[in-house]
Amino acid sequence: MSASSTLKKAFPQVDAEGHNLPPSPAPSSPHGSRRYNIATELVYTESNDQYNASSVPIYQSATFKQSSHEGGGEYDYTRSGNPTRTHLERHLAKIMSAQRALVVSSGMAALDVITRLLRPGDEVVTGDDLYGGTNRLLKYLSTNGGIIVHHVDTTNPDKVKEVLTDKTAMVLLETPTNPLIKIVDIPTIAAASHEANPNCLVIVDNTMMSPLLLSPLELGADVVYESGTKYLSGHHDVMAGVIAVNDPALGERLYFPINASGCGLSPFDSWLLMRGVKTLKVRMDQQQANAQRIAEFLESHGFKVRYPGLRSHPQYDLHHSMARGAGAVLSFETGDVSVSERIVANAKLWAISVSFGCVNSLISLPCRMSHASIDAKTRKERAMPEDLIRLCVGIEDVDDLIDDLRRAVSVSTRNRVFWVMLIFSSWYKLALSTSLWTALKRTRRSLRSQVMKEYGYG
Repeated sequence: MSASSTLKKAFPQVDAEGHNLPPSPAPSSPHGSRRYNIATELVYTESNDQYNASSVPIYQSATFKQSSHEGGGEYDYTRSGNPTRTHLERHLAKIMSAQRALVVSSGMAALDVITRLLRPGDEVVTGDDLYGGTNRLLKYLSTNGGIIVHHVDTTNPDKVKEVLTDKTAMVLLETPTNPLIKIVDIPTIAAASHEANPNCLVIVDNTMMSPLLLSPLELGADVVYESGTKYLSGHHDVMAGVIAVNDPALGERLYFPINASGCGLSPFDSWLLMRGVKTLKVRMDQQQANAQRIAEFLESHGFKVRYPGLRSHPQYDLHHSMARGAGAVLSFETGDVSVSERIVANAKLWAISVSFGCVNSLISLPCRMSHASIDAKTRKERAMPEDLIRLCVGIEDVDDLIDDLRRAVSVSTRNRVFWVMLIFSSWYKLALSTSLWTALKRTRRSLRSQVMKEYGYG
């Protein structure tokens, strides 16, 4: 029995292929199947609401009435499906170049659903620079679920190939990595993974880029997921996760645990996310422009900056061979943990917070915040600097953001400069006094010698 037949037998009221709505993705043009440019795709939606509402309505209902005891309606229970959620899923499938998209209650819920495809004994290959929540979930699965997890440097395809076997069930990638902003070669690793095991699923967390800047499914990935809380929403007023695939059977396998566990996105949150998606391009354009200016400012002041928009990034060419932009997250090192702590504390426009992708700018110390769940020993092994500061750039005026950073850096390094100057001053005075004393001793010896010669003692 096929997966589709199993679902229909288990849930006779649910149409696993999309609740009888138009095929996914719905045509983006009212006059044909051609695609508009991405800015238009993000905004343009088709609604089959009975009142022709210009904005997708919020169907805030837990249940739906049926015409008879035999059911047959398009929807019966919101846990299994809801018109607002379905419309969002159709829209996301279109902009993510997918055949099917599913939305759940958070980005981590999306990854949890994906990892439910694993079985005890399966092997997962993933990076050594991961989002803290991802690392935490994988550690739990390896400890309690019998899953074997290999952490390698995924920026080096050869390192990945060394651990790929026919037992590799899943390869989980992030690019750019968070917070070290390293770039992963998706096409090369996807090809190697499928060669090692044709049934291996290549999963890409695309949260750092969004569908606007990167399309992993077009690069060889089998599944792409994102935290909709970040760029897709853009305002940090909703928690959401998105999963997208091109294989309908795989989509059904992922839908089953969503329906069974009840982690599907609520109608109101679906509406909020739909509203956020429409402004993704205008927000991201401004955020990227700001991030580029800020990265250049920090680099010009001697900081080690990690940002794929800078030519100094060692994987600049690789990133831009896959992506359509550099994103709006960067990190930099100060060389001193205490200085980094003071910079974060003294910033005013930059809110101290985890997460990224919203319209306001955020600053954080990953080793103390988003990645604190990774122990210090492991962080050291993975070369994660304790002084690393992460900046998540918003849409504010870039000159204001730079001025605020300049002031925070100045205030935070003032005491350090004072002590350096004090030490130098003390050393200089000591050196000067030593030189004078030496000169005086030499003069004394010279005078004594002359006197002794003059009086016949020499």
